[in-house]
Amino acid sequence: MNVEDMKKAVAREALGLVEDEMIVGLGTGSTTAYFIRYLGKLIMDGELEDVYGVPTSYQARLLAIESGVPVVSLDEVDAIDIAVDGADEVDPHMNLIKGRGAALTMEKIVEYRAGMFVVLVDESKLVERLGQKMPVPIEVVPAAWRAIAEEIGVFNATAELRMAEKKDGPVVTENGNFILDAKFHHIEDPLDLEIELNNIPGVVENGIFADIADLVLVGTGDGIKKMER
Repeated sequence: MNVEDMKKAVAREALGLVEDEMIVGLGTGSTTAYFIRYLGKLIMDGELEDVYGVPTSYQARLLAIESGVPVVSLDEVDAIDIAVDGADEVDPHMNLIKGRGAALTMEKIVEYRAGMFVVLVDESKLVERLGQKMPVPIEVVPAAWRAIAEEIGVFNATAELRMAEKKDGPVVTENGNFILDAKFHHIEDPLDLEIELNNIPGVVENGIFADIADLVLVGTGDGIKKMER
């Protein structure tokens, strides 16, 4: 299978975890987009009933509506049964780096509250340690970005302001904040670093998702590999 086939395969596999009357957290990104489209088809065909999605971004919301998935906001539901999302890196302990789509804050809010958090990736996202390939996205209050970038140097890391590709200036999140991409020399304890970064004044959230994933579905050339907590 090529990469797109792997993404489609894990998206289809995750559908088997969705049941009638579930509230589903809808992640952001190319792999989760397949899941949202497939979920919408099952709902439209009447194979799933009373299923509602809680989107983590405008992208996920628009795609869900377009695909036929009824959407509700986080404050309209008492609980989220399952959340499905992708990841930029997954280590052997199922710790994640997320946030290339700049939706990390809402993703973490939704996925932390889900009864089950399922991660969909292709095998290229597997790493021996976090930060091996990708920087850690950090959402920050705009007025503090430069000070925070300097403070991150304490962690033996360098941080760059993420710039937009199709507009002048920095990427602005849906919360009105900036994104710093921090490259760490070595992330020894992801959970500890996640907490320490969030303790910096002006940091809204960071892209380390430690000890939160319940199931990782990995698309490989030989089929689907499962990592379970």
